[in-house]
Amino acid sequence: MEQHRTRSAQDRPPRGASALPPQAARGGGGGSEKQRAAAARPPGPHAPRDGAPASRRPPAAAAVRRPGPPVMQAVSRLPNPRLTGLGVGLFCLVLMLALGSLVSLLFGSSLTVYGVLFLPVCVLTAAWVRRADLVTAVIIVPIAFALGLLPVADGGGGGTGDRLMGLFTALATEAGWLYGGTLVTGVIVTVRKVRQMRRRVARNRMAG
Repeated sequence: MEQHRTRSAQDRPPRGASALPPQAARGGGGGSEKQRAAAARPPGPHAPRDGAPASRRPPAAAAVRRPGPPVMQAVSRLPNPRLTGLGVGLFCLVLMLALGSLVSLLFGSSLTVYGVLFLPVCVLTAAWVRRADLVTAVIIVPIAFALGLLPVADGGGGGTGDRLMGLFTALATEAGWLYGGTLVTGVIVTVRKVRQMRRRVARNRMAG
């Protein structure tokens, strides 16, 4: 009996020792050190400051694009075809001839109305021609103006000579509209040409 009591007293752990096995004690100590290091480490740039997970945070509001002026919006909604030199020539000639006939029938061959209608035709011609045929727009505009004057010009007696005389007179008196429309066409064509050259230079720089 005395020997049994001695062995049981030796098997008991000391009062200040932990009841856990040494593997668990080492694991617990290591986990506490990792938790202390994580708590002392500053949060990264992508970590949420409020402690909520990143998936639950509301997405950042996208930048709202402000609409442009009403005039620019209307222009952007217009058709924007790309006509060849032949196509834009036929477009300008036929349109001016049709407008000249319309002015002769409805407005009593008013050269002022014809000149006012000539300006938007010049803008469309310069805007719709393709980049490879920009010079064609500047050449075709004066020819179309002269062709459209045939129904509008007053020939007096109605003969061929009188009709040509009325055409030359109308060209002389309405030269301001002709020069103005040609100038508008030239400005638009020049702006498009400059933009084309800048894009080409930018492409060459990127390729280089």
